Amino acid sequence: MKKPEKMIIYNLFPLLAGKVNSWEPHFARAAEMGFNWVFVNPIQYPGMSGSLYSIKDFFRFNPLLIDSGSAKKPEEQVKEAVKSAEKNGLRMMVDLVLNHCAVDSDLLKEHPEWFQWKTKGKVVNPSCDEDGRKVVWGDLAKFDHSNTNDKEGLYLYFFRVVEFLIGLGFKGFRCDAAYQVPGSFWERLIKETRALHPEVFFFAETLGCSAEATKKTARAGFDYIFNSSKWWDFHSPWLLEHYNLTREIVSSISFPESHDTERLCQEFQGNLDGLKQRYLFSALFSAGIMMPMGYELGFRKRPHVVKSRPEDWEETDVDLSTFIKSTNHIKEKYKIFQEEAPTQVLPYCNPHVLLMWKASNHTSEEALIILNKDIHNKQNFTTDNLYQYVQGRSPLEDVSPEYPLDYLPQPFSYDLRPGQGIVLVTHRE
Repeated sequence: MKKPEKMIIYNLFPLLAGKVNSWEPHFARAAEMGFNWVFVNPIQYPGMSGSLYSIKDFFRFNPLLIDSGSAKKPEEQVKEAVKSAEKNGLRMMVDLVLNHCAVDSDLLKEHPEWFQWKTKGKVVNPSCDEDGRKVVWGDLAKFDHSNTNDKEGLYLYFFRVVEFLIGLGFKGFRCDAAYQVPGSFWERLIKETRALHPEVFFFAETLGCSAEATKKTARAGFDYIFNSSKWWDFHSPWLLEHYNLTREIVSSISFPESHDTERLCQEFQGNLDGLKQRYLFSALFSAGIMMPMGYELGFRKRPHVVKSRPEDWEETDVDLSTFIKSTNHIKEKYKIFQEEAPTQVLPYCNPHVLLMWKASNHTSEEALIILNKDIHNKQNFTTDNLYQYVQGRSPLEDVSPEYPLDYLPQPFSYDLRPGQGIVLVTHRE
């Protein structure tokens, strides 16, 4: 596992952002909020369905993202977009889709041995279980990484894809459905890529996997996985159980929403206290944080991998950028929020208040997060002595993104605003 890294990721959704030569304002906005990475969903040429994740040609670009009127070649346009991100202090990562391709890809005719087939002429479509219901993607054809009689050919093809994307300037890969590709494949790909490009990061998408399956995938050499904290109810034990099973193997990234989920502002019916609460928790719970574009502006329309367009950009009266910037600054400043630190939910008499303790593995930092689970009502937090919840005896500093207290009295009593979080940091001797 690499040392703690500032992993504060802004997800630029390409169909919403539009052509690559118009991405610079989004980079500037992300940088101003304190993000240091930008993740972009697939930019390669899609198949007949038009889905970003149904890639027909891995070495061409989605025409919706390329300015056909420009004198510059598509590859040059993408390289310039990546350089624009770098000028704003941002590294870029892109989706790496190796589990499947579009059913109308020429690869099925050129290399039928690379695919899983139900019957002659009928390729296997990838599927997943969603709330007990099997979902099949009919526009996708599943590669046969495990049993193809040309493993070397399939591997070398995707090694070329990785080299192609690195050549464009990308420094990281979100590996889509990583758990569906054999660990041995990832282990070789990551090892051989790092031998040539040691600065490149690999992120495994393992959502929906058991902790054991996640660990198995992570051991292939991934730097990060994406955790499921977005679905936590602030009560159930499963999140901490999963976190503690994997945190010593691989760091994880939280997110308050993603392109695969409903917009939180829509789900919370415009409750901005809820949006702040979820972003603060996501940012401070695990080593990394990822936020989709539009979250800071209270967007309600879910991004669509086929239908989204720049015209879907929403005009709102919401602007959470100051809060997000303050939260990102906390994450950037304190190492404890950049690692998978030992973490416990401490017992407290008010069930509407979350009391979470964290201690750094790499520094003397220790943190106490006091969070109002209730996004509609105030909740009181009272204690005779805050130091009963931490190991250190150095002064506790309130570093909260909003309403920080200059003085923490003992005993301590505070009426938390709806969804409000207090972030306290101290140092062990």
